[in-house]
Amino acid sequence: MTINITQLRAFLAVSDEGGFGAAAEVSQISQSAVSHAVAALEKSLGHRVLIRHGQPRPTAFGERILDHARAAITATDTIRALADQQDGRPTGILRLAAPPTICQGLLPGLLTRWRDEFPQLRIRVFEGEDDEVADWLASAIVDLAVLVDPPPGPGVQIGEDLFHALLPHEHPLAEEDEVDIRDLDDDPFLLSCGGCEPHIRDIYRQAESRLEPAHRIRELGTLLAMVRAGVGVSVVPGLAASMLDTRLVLVPLRQRLKRHLVLTGPLAKPWHPATTALVDALRAEADTA
Repeated sequence: MTINITQLRAFLAVSDEGGFGAAAEVSQISQSAVSHAVAALEKSLGHRVLIRHGQPRPTAFGERILDHARAAITATDTIRALADQQDGRPTGILRLAAPPTICQGLLPGLLTRWRDEFPQLRIRVFEGEDDEVADWLASAIVDLAVLVDPPPGPGVQIGEDLFHALLPHEHPLAEEDEVDIRDLDDDPFLLSCGGCEPHIRDIYRQAESRLEPAHRIRELGTLLAMVRAGVGVSVVPGLAASMLDTRLVLVPLRQRLKRHLVLTGPLAKPWHPATTALVDALRAEADTA
């Protein structure tokens, strides 16, 4: 039985991207080549690894080997990155995950800087909710991530983000310097059910007030649209400002709560050399600031 890295990489690409066409695009090979590689893997193993009808997904056996295949690819990529590294500058492809507000409010500036500082490095961005990002990092789907309020570890803090009331621009409180969370009780409250929910509950506890959401919304885009339409009000991180138009405003809360944003690699696995380089560069900058 002969298994090679190309076969495992094709299997992982289809599993992660949800299709042969998408896998071919990210792998920069033809869809036919991806299909042949997966078929060759199945022939070598003597078992199907993908269910092909509908959206491709791992079989029960495929699920069993998924983490092992990912570990093999990660180890191979790390070895290649170390060999290809020139003059201490990282090379290769790095997968970075972050929540939506960070992707829109913080990452564009970082990506521009990294493109100039590390021209031989390519970074692919994955956007997900806080819990998804943490899971992707733990399972090595991505190489580094921006985590919100993680436990102490080897990463570097790249920002702090205060929470604000999110209001329609015509709201009576829209021009206030700050508002108390209890001032929002007269409006239907739209609760963001993504990673911000624990923070919002903490804000209500600070105010010794009871949170009674009228609606529970997971997607930030939906939340913004509903506030814009006058359905209700909400509380969001300050970085959401980059996603607003003139029909929405952010007003600081009297209950000041901030989230800490940390760029880090996997907490319990070896880091890709490029992950170490990016984190070390930001830490050195912070130490000299």
